[in-house]
Amino acid sequence: MTGPRSASTPPSAPGAGEVTATVIVNAPAERVYAAFTAWERQGDWIPFTRVRITQGDGGEGSTIEAVTTVGPAVLRDEMKVAKLDPPYEVRVIHTGRLLRGPGVMRCTPMGGGRTQVVWHEWFQLPAGPAGRFAGAVLWPGSKVSLTSMLRRFARLVEAGSLP
Repeated sequence: MTGPRSASTPPSAPGAGEVTATVIVNAPAERVYAAFTAWERQGDWIPFTRVRITQGDGGEGSTIEAVTTVGPAVLRDEMKVAKLDPPYEVRVIHTGRLLRGPGVMRCTPMGGGRTQVVWHEWFQLPAGPAGRFAGAVLWPGSKVSLTSMLRRFARLVEAGSLP
């Protein structure tokens, strides 16, 4: 892991804000992958969030914007789809002002038509006291939130509601 980001840190560089969540989905990897890459449906399982494709067709090289609004607070997450390897892996690079760094979602087929999903993010934290505060306060809650979102995702895929 690296330390706080500087103005010259490229968005693709891993950051110190690392979070991972895992869930088992009772569905084949192809269905899980298709549900995850239904970008504009991610708001169905990511609370308070609207997702849209801003450039491209959702494939490699496309840009995606996720806007999370809670009361007066608005968080805009801009990302580029870096790699798609269906039905196994999705790689994105968060390129926004606040959220920067790589992320990956991996689908591992298991017996009985089940799929293990691992979602891993390496966000670059701002330098200085703000970055230290964000790391200490936000990241423990991020794992809980990410796991909760993945569980909701799994329920929707298993119910046939996604994609």
